[in-house]
Amino acid sequence: MFIQTEQTPNPATLKFLPGRDVLGRGTADFTGREDAARSPLAQRLFEIEGVVGVFLGADFITITKTDARDWFLLKPSILGVIMEHFTADRPVLLEDGGDGHAAAANADDEEIVEQIKELLDTRVRPSVAQDGGDITFQGFERGVVYLAMKGACSGCPSSTATLKHGIENMLRHYIPEVVEVRSVQ
Repeated sequence: MFIQTEQTPNPATLKFLPGRDVLGRGTADFTGREDAARSPLAQRLFEIEGVVGVFLGADFITITKTDARDWFLLKPSILGVIMEHFTADRPVLLEDGGDGHAAAANADDEEIVEQIKELLDTRVRPSVAQDGGDITFQGFERGVVYLAMKGACSGCPSSTATLKHGIENMLRHYIPEVVEVRSVQ
């Protein structure tokens, strides 16, 4: 098994591509060992000292490290865990993790919310996934779209610019009811 790695815009995050489906569909974000109970792979990765985040995508795994650890020390251990996990044909998740969308919308805004989700799914999420992250819809209220940044996007120095100059401008262009985009944790 050959696992490729790619840099992300976030220097504390590295993207690992095992050359096979990880989740196939959807995403799963684990920000600590206690979150990882439903993922045997994430649990094993959190056993590596310095790993503070694991994000699972369709065909990639994004790992976030502490500033105190260097990639050249962490990378061999991470590669070993990923290779051993897939070689042993263990499950990545023990249960369904959903589709990556949270539900939070006023019934009057259903059509707008569907348009927002469609634009996010077709124009934003594929691009963000290339950088090892994801952006999920969290809600829409009084013209404000609430989005959660995950994986490499969470804590990335350019995430604010991506939200404000990229996603907000696009949503405002296609959906006049959108006046602002805000990040939520």
